[in-house]
Amino acid sequence: MPATTTPTAEPAWKPNWQALTAEFVGTAFLLAAVVGSGIMAERLTDDVGLQLLQNALATAGVLTALILALQSASGAHFNPAVTLAERLFHNIDNAAAASYVLAQTTGGIVGVMAANLMFDLPAVAWSTKDRSAGHLVFAESVATLGLLLIIFGLVRSNKAHMVAFAVGGYIAGAYYFTSSTSFANPAVTVSRMFSDTFAGIEPSSAPAFIAVQVLATFAAVGLLGVLYPAGEDEAS
Repeated sequence: MPATTTPTAEPAWKPNWQALTAEFVGTAFLLAAVVGSGIMAERLTDDVGLQLLQNALATAGVLTALILALQSASGAHFNPAVTLAERLFHNIDNAAAASYVLAQTTGGIVGVMAANLMFDLPAVAWSTKDRSAGHLVFAESVATLGLLLIIFGLVRSNKAHMVAFAVGGYIAGAYYFTSSTSFANPAVTVSRMFSDTFAGIEPSSAPAFIAVQVLATFAAVGLLGVLYPAGEDEAS
């Protein structure tokens, strides 16, 4: 993730084609991993617990690798919640944030379509998996809050080189300790509507997930301000 510094009048950087391509490609591969491993898991076993384990391990492994590979190109956000947090910390401007979110969302959708096609399914099949229950929505707020605390806590304590491993480990664990299996990412939520498979989410369930992910981002930024007051964080 990009270094989080003391807020200044001007954003630290603005998007460029290299960064936007990295965000598009990284999010596409992330969603291909999430959905593709879910499809593969369903085909390998009828044991739902084993399916979730396979899905979690594949997702965590690919996410770790993608962050390591693309962190220097774009900051490896792959997540509008991370991008929003960077905007709230004044590290990027509105144009940069909007460009990142567009690249992440379109990349995620392309990744899901690719996963569907790799397993001989229609490129787009709207999910029918209902995830509208209140406890699942609450779980998404917890998952997103935890993810952002991990990322920016490491960055602000001068341990940005550990983000890839920490995020991979957190996501693997959060697949199990949250009832929603930790989407924790608005682009992931939107993209997973396009696959009627193990990892999908019904379109009608997505708005509530996205809403609490955004709210959790604001909460995380506020909490990080308490834990790491301005001027005490370390750039990396």
